[in-house]
Amino acid sequence: MELQGSLLDLVDDPGLAPLSRAERIELSHGAWVDVLPGWLTGADTLFERLAAEVPWRAERRVMYDRVVDVPRLLAFYDEDDPLPHPILAEAREKLSAHYLPELGEPFRTAGLCYYRDGRDSVAWHGDRIGRGRLADTMVAILSVGAPRELALRPNGGGKQLSFPLGHGDLLVMGGSCQRTWEHAVPKTTKPVGPRISIQFRPRGVR
Repeated sequence: MELQGSLLDLVDDPGLAPLSRAERIELSHGAWVDVLPGWLTGADTLFERLAAEVPWRAERRVMYDRVVDVPRLLAFYDEDDPLPHPILAEAREKLSAHYLPELGEPFRTAGLCYYRDGRDSVAWHGDRIGRGRLADTMVAILSVGAPRELALRPNGGGKQLSFPLGHGDLLVMGGSCQRTWEHAVPKTTKPVGPRISIQFRPRGVR
């Protein structure tokens, strides 16, 4: 299914709204999320650029007793790598400046995931490789393309929250969220278009 553009995003040049408009939702155990729909204007144009120009790679991983395909395409930009579009560098700078009083350090890396259709997904997890396993941190997710559900739940299960993210929406997970909550992009049989998420993280968090 091809991307159906948003009627609210009919601009060619990407731009960013003030982060002060984000709404904070307090979770449990010191976790929280900030949500800012439509943070990026021109998101559909950016989606087309990233889909065509990023050097996407498919990965395979061992699961139980067999090797399986990772159900999404991936790309990773370390802190010294040039990002694939200037607006992503600007987004990282603005996020770093806005959250510095709480985070205490800048966002450094950018991981990209390409969900091509409803069969692509990511299972329940927290970003606990590195410092996120032991300390509070932040992960900022910018979504372009068609909306897909990002679900959150407390570790071990419980009441879920769901955020349909796409077309330039921003969600920031902070506090203890990576340690005490899990997030996922579930598979769906509904007809959905492609989506790319850009995850900005501090150094040493994966």
